[in-house]
Amino acid sequence: MTQATPIFRVMPMTEEQAAEISTWKYDPPYNIYGWLPWDQMKALEIEFGDPVLRAQQYVSVVRDQEMPALCGFAQLFPMEGVTRLGLGMRPSLCGNGYGQAFVSSIVHEARKRNSSHIIDLEVLTWNTRAIRSYEKAGFVIDDTYERLTPEGTQLFHCMIYKKT
Repeated sequence: MTQATPIFRVMPMTEEQAAEISTWKYDPPYNIYGWLPWDQMKALEIEFGDPVLRAQQYVSVVRDQEMPALCGFAQLFPMEGVTRLGLGMRPSLCGNGYGQAFVSSIVHEARKRNSSHIIDLEVLTWNTRAIRSYEKAGFVIDDTYERLTPEGTQLFHCMIYKKT
């Protein structure tokens, strides 16, 4: 029997959810997507450790049945005419075929917030698992460029949402 793809719901990120997300550990090579410990994020007020930024830009992606309630998160970063997505799924859910529905729920929230914005995201070119999910959700590769990361300079694709 095939497992049905879950329907995800987007909600404001709570401090408890933010603290939980900071504990998630990804297997290599995805471990570069990890966060600092919660106490450090709060003390430095970085990313979702900053309560104002968390309220303005971060959301939690949840599911009430058949899997952990907190399934992931997204940042909806506003730019001039663009909403840039940053997102992450709970490590235990990665690679299980939930990507398209997960990404689509985040795109839906971004469109609700500003329907006139282009929606884009950046992804490391080696992350084919994520790229496939983004393509299935309606994104296309628009540009490829180098960017500095904590691991040094790496190649990224910029992908733009094209589905209507």
